[in-house]
Amino acid sequence: MNSADVILYSGGAIGAESCFGEFAEKYGIDEVNFSFEGHETGHTRGIRVLNHEELKQGDVSLTYVSTLMHRTYPNTTFLRKVLQTIWYQINSSQEIFVIGTILEDNTVKGGTGWGAEFAKICNKTLFVFDQEKNLWFKWNRTNWIEYSEPTITNIHFAGTGTRYLNESGRKAIEELFSRSF
Repeated sequence: MNSADVILYSGGAIGAESCFGEFAEKYGIDEVNFSFEGHETGHTRGIRVLNHEELKQGDVSLTYVSTLMHRTYPNTTFLRKVLQTIWYQINSSQEIFVIGTILEDNTVKGGTGWGAEFAKICNKTLFVFDQEKNLWFKWNRTNWIEYSEPTITNIHFAGTGTRYLNESGRKAIEELFSRSF
C-alpha cells in the first residue's frame, strides 16, 4: 500500500492520538484530526474544527452510551463534543486502531471506549492494543482474540486511544506503522 494514498482519521489529542499523528507525518500519510472550538490538541497537523451543525450529526444519547459501556458519563457539553468527534473518526474509517485497556466486560476503558464500541456497532475492523497486557487484540464480532502483529490494510483508518500513553503503547504504534509501510 502506498502511504501517499492513506488517510489517518483521529482527534489529535494528547497521548495516543498525538502519537498516531506523529507517525503518520513521518510516513507521509495525510491526516484529518476532528476537533471543536476550545479543544486542546497535542498534534495540530490536519486539524478539522467541526462547527455546531457538524457536531450535531455525531450526537448520541449519553444514556445509551452509558448503558452500552456499563458506566456513567457526565452530561457535559465538553464530553458530548468529544463523543461527537469520535463519531466522525470512526464513521470516516474502515479500520480502527485503539490504544487502551480492555475491561472484563469487553469494553475499552475511558472515553476511548466509545470509539471501540461504535466501531463494533458499525462492523468495522477493530484492533486494540492493551497497554496493561502489552498485547494487540482483534474484535471478531463476539469477543477479543489475541492478534500478534496487525497491519494497516485500509487507506482510511482511525488511530485513537488513551491520553495516558505509556512506552509500550508508543512502541505498539511505532511498530504498527513500520510493519505497514
